[in-house]
Amino acid sequence: MAKEKKKVFDVTLFKRLLQYIKPYRLVFVVSLICVIGLAVFGALRPLVLQKAIDEHVVLKEYDGFLFLVILMLVLLVLEVVSQLLFIYYASWLGQSVVKDIRVKLYEHVLRFRMKYYDNSSVGVLITRTVTDMERIADIFGQGLFMIFSDILKMLVVAGAMLYLNWKLSLIAFVTMPIIVYATKIFQKYMKRAFEEVRTEVSNLNSFVQERVTGMKILQLFTREDTEYKKFKEINERHKKGWLKTVWYNSIFFPIAELLSSITLGSIIWVGGLMVVFHNTVSIGDLTAYIMFVPMLFRPLNQIANKFNTLQMGMVAADRVFKVLDTTSQIDDNGDVDVSDFKGDISFKDVHFSYVENEEVLKGISLEVKSGETVAIVGATGAGKSTIINLLNRFYDIQKGSICVDEMNIKRMTLKSLREQIAVVLQDVFLFADTILNNITLKNPEITEAQVHKAAKEIGIHDFIMSLPNGYQYNVKERGVMLSSGQRQLISFLRAYVTNPSILVLDEATSSVDSYSEQLIQDATDKITKGRTSIVIAHRLATVQKADQIIVMDDGHIVEKGSHEELLKKEDGYYRNLYEVQFLKAEVA
Repeated sequence: MAKEKKKVFDVTLFKRLLQYIKPYRLVFVVSLICVIGLAVFGALRPLVLQKAIDEHVVLKEYDGFLFLVILMLVLLVLEVVSQLLFIYYASWLGQSVVKDIRVKLYEHVLRFRMKYYDNSSVGVLITRTVTDMERIADIFGQGLFMIFSDILKMLVVAGAMLYLNWKLSLIAFVTMPIIVYATKIFQKYMKRAFEEVRTEVSNLNSFVQERVTGMKILQLFTREDTEYKKFKEINERHKKGWLKTVWYNSIFFPIAELLSSITLGSIIWVGGLMVVFHNTVSIGDLTAYIMFVPMLFRPLNQIANKFNTLQMGMVAADRVFKVLDTTSQIDDNGDVDVSDFKGDISFKDVHFSYVENEEVLKGISLEVKSGETVAIVGATGAGKSTIINLLNRFYDIQKGSICVDEMNIKRMTLKSLREQIAVVLQDVFLFADTILNNITLKNPEITEAQVHKAAKEIGIHDFIMSLPNGYQYNVKERGVMLSSGQRQLISFLRAYVTNPSILVLDEATSSVDSYSEQLIQDATDKITKGRTSIVIAHRLATVQKADQIIVMDDGHIVEKGSHEELLKKEDGYYRNLYEVQFLKAEVA
């Protein structure tokens, strides 16, 4: 199938972009007025000069000459002021529009379901929200208005030239179609080149972001040389993309400049003959045309240059709007705002797959009573963590139902549902911020006094106070200033201070030392008291006190019961796990 032919300029996309100007109509109008002023004041100066030369210089007439000189100076000042105001307000408009689009984009991205992030590159999203946005700003600051200004200036100058002498004007107009055609071809190839450049910029950002994040792994496995070679390859493609734009520029602009110079030379030659032999052109006319020709051709060259900027901005806008048009949000159609849970949880014949036709949960059903502590155990990939993802509606199930307090969670608003569930993950993520802000996540309803109280209750207040600046200690990006055990404790406190109705511990003690694990075990006993809790773990020592243990394998629930009940099952899945983990340890 042949590729769909792309438009050189997407009018529909441009109209959509202009919708964001509506809140700034006044600034838009002021910018347009300045553009008109630039064109008119610039075109009037040669006319005033022509009048001054023909009626005063040639005739040696002083009366009125000073007035025309002052008028030229006033026109020059007005042109400069118009340009100053235009540059400021056009750039201000561009940045304001981009601010609004960026806020809308970020708000949109915040609500994407986890599946979108599973399949998307972080580097590409960063490119969309940062680099591409600056290109969109250039549409207004350097593209749109400048193109309009150049076209308007050309029209005004062309009119003034025809008014002075239509014969000399024809010489200039003969080469115009050639430049216009060359400009059209130039725009077509530049658009393709800029699309390639934007793609390579995204690839470069994505590659660098991932490698910087995983630098420890690269160095541990001595992959520096390999990754360096990959980077050089990506960087080479990026360079080639940019060189295409340079090549097209190096062809077009010299040709345009050559045609302009030939036109100017022809006008001087023909006009000179008409002055000397026919006296049909005045010295003032010829002087005015010498000023007019650059004013006619330079904007045309600038249009091509500014169209480059406009094209880059349009390509960037197209990519940003594709993200905005992505419908990957969980449907938040719930009409019930829950403020508190009793804590009864039920899964009824739940089927779910991350990838179509590859089920992770294969019709599981389970009941968790209010106040119970339920442990879920099983091998990696059995579907344990998936249960937590579904309970929080990070993903939606394909079949079955999930209820809390006998109400389907789809009836609840996402915000109220997730506010009642606190989760402590194995892979703790901390922001480059203070410990206090990482605990409260800047929730104004959680005070520092409450954080101190909660930390004392679970026994980690002394540890935090031992750090420089205590709760104001900045843990840097991803919490690198803390050990894995310390990060886990902070994550546990983060969940504790929200006073959740349901607590979930997903492998929460798998990467901590024995001292930290004991702190968490003590805190778990405190926080789970009278509260529905779900504990997911490989290490069976953390789940022995659970009221109910659910054993999973390959998306199915294979066993249920208490620790003692499950140990009594001959050749039971749980008993085998227990023997592997504990009896061998005792022998050792």
